[in-house]
Amino acid sequence: MSTELRRVVITGAGIISPIGIGRDAFWSGISEKKSGLAKVERLSGTGLPHNIAGEVKEFDESSARKLYFDSKDQKKSIKIMCREIQLGVASANLALADSQLDLDAIDHTRLGVEFGANQMFSPPEVLAPGAFACSDGKDFQFDRWGDEGLAQMEPLWLLKYLPNMPACHIGIRADARGPNNSLTMAEASGINALAEAYRIISNNRADIMLGGSTGTRVESVKTIHARLWDQLADYGDEADPSTWCRPFDATRRGQVVGEGACTFIVEEEGHAKARGAEILGTILGIGGSCVMDINGKANRRQAIVNAVNAALRDAGLSPSDVQNIHAHGLGETLADVEEAEALATVFGDSLANIPVTALKSYTGNSGAACGTLELAASLLGAKNGVIPAVLNYSQPDEKCPLNVVHGDHLASSAKVILNLNVTDQGQAAAIVVAAA
Repeated sequence: MSTELRRVVITGAGIISPIGIGRDAFWSGISEKKSGLAKVERLSGTGLPHNIAGEVKEFDESSARKLYFDSKDQKKSIKIMCREIQLGVASANLALADSQLDLDAIDHTRLGVEFGANQMFSPPEVLAPGAFACSDGKDFQFDRWGDEGLAQMEPLWLLKYLPNMPACHIGIRADARGPNNSLTMAEASGINALAEAYRIISNNRADIMLGGSTGTRVESVKTIHARLWDQLADYGDEADPSTWCRPFDATRRGQVVGEGACTFIVEEEGHAKARGAEILGTILGIGGSCVMDINGKANRRQAIVNAVNAALRDAGLSPSDVQNIHAHGLGETLADVEEAEALATVFGDSLANIPVTALKSYTGNSGAACGTLELAASLLGAKNGVIPAVLNYSQPDEKCPLNVVHGDHLASSAKVILNLNVTDQGQAAAIVVAAA
């Protein structure tokens, strides 16, 4: 058996975001420095400060069925998909169309799916009938659930909220008979899904993979979780919501939650060239790390250092070869400092010369979807000869001494790009790509 690894490229992108749906609309939103942060319209109430989030306002079940689901079976199945699954499947359909892949002309045993997703939760109104059926008016009676509570749930309830279902539906849609896997690693999900797709193709276990991720944190239960566990930005009811997410800025007060999905068509280079596909970028290397102490305290700083160093080793590059960094850029007070410190550890003095961008200033933090959306912004920025500016960055923080692109987009011919993400649990993922 040959031990030579095959080169892996990205040939299509399906994007659903608060600033645009589809490759052109998404890039237009970035180009125009459009913010997707505003008051939530889909939910009557949330746990978020002043109901501010990055909501995909142009997407709902009706529009998904009409515009983004292209088969009769998918349109029928949408009723057993929660919003995150709908977003993910729709993004995969967009990616297939964008790549111009002829599904009738490929070996479907060499086509697979790697997909990342958040944990998915049933909203209270779905659980309420079953919960009340098992209640004595005060306490929940667990022994009554099997006979009385479960009978009140819709028959396919569980399938509607399983995080492996996006990959299942996408695999059925594309008749993908190759490897199929699902990852649930919060913000690290997207890059890690692409990392697995990259490894599968480079090791000759598939020729094409649909690699992506989906996530919404604009959901009733998740907004309460965010309010309890995260540092959320709050600038008051009178402040412009578009200014709330301020990665690395001295006035940042926390993250803003969001939602979205992005799927890439990932191919072996020779396969892509043989069909005349447009190549958006080449994956050079990937890295991941999870660092937590014996007491369960995460070390995000060390996890980033490990993941970035691993990605550079995998790519056969040195830190000086990186021309652009797409940071996690959460906008939280401590998280941004830890990320800046980690990057300084890896890049040293050269960090001052590397432009840094952060898409969350446009879209908020969609959890599992953020990594793939950010890579899409990096690749489209390179295609258009610019590095996108970080919105709302005006006061540098001495604790985050990064070369943050701000004001106008930076004209640049940079091709070697590092994208990274990290979670509160100390799980970091990094990918190095060469933009076409």
